[in-house]
Amino acid sequence: MAEVLEVRWHGRGGLGAVTSAELVARAAISEGKYAQSFPSFGPERRGAPVLAFLRIGDEVIRTRTAIHEPDVVVVLDPGLLRAVDVTSGLKKNGRIIINSRKSPAELKSEFGYRWPVSAVDATRIARETIGIPITNTAMIGALLKVTSVVKLDSLIEQLQERFGARAMGNIEAMQRAYNDTTTEE
Repeated sequence: MAEVLEVRWHGRGGLGAVTSAELVARAAISEGKYAQSFPSFGPERRGAPVLAFLRIGDEVIRTRTAIHEPDVVVVLDPGLLRAVDVTSGLKKNGRIIINSRKSPAELKSEFGYRWPVSAVDATRIARETIGIPITNTAMIGALLKVTSVVKLDSLIEQLQERFGARAMGNIEAMQRAYNDTTTEE
């Protein structure tokens, strides 16, 4: 059976979790990989918790269900850590990537995580690069740092296509988060 990376994104409506999953999937496809992304939400409004799912593999992906046992969990809003069990079903060798001002060691201690935790202050980076606290492109940078699932250059192309004239700030956010992400094993 082919190895498939499964990522579950935890965000809030309007923060770009769905867009993130889609952009990374498109970048993977541009590299000749197979990928799928899809959201899970009902009639939620801006600010409500949302999930997005991403699968990337080297062979056709036939599974089309929600991801209940992810390899990686990406948390766009640290407020969700107290509202939702973001680690539900996370594989034993899984990883957690969190948008937080706190260090990975502080997050592991505070929440008792037994998985490796990576953290980056994506909110600060987004404010400084795109002028608004929408953290999705910064969190893409963190995901790429932790997993190397696709190349940064492949995402730059996708960001240029998606954001047009606003792409530069989003590209800078992704690159800064890539460089600033730290991990505590």
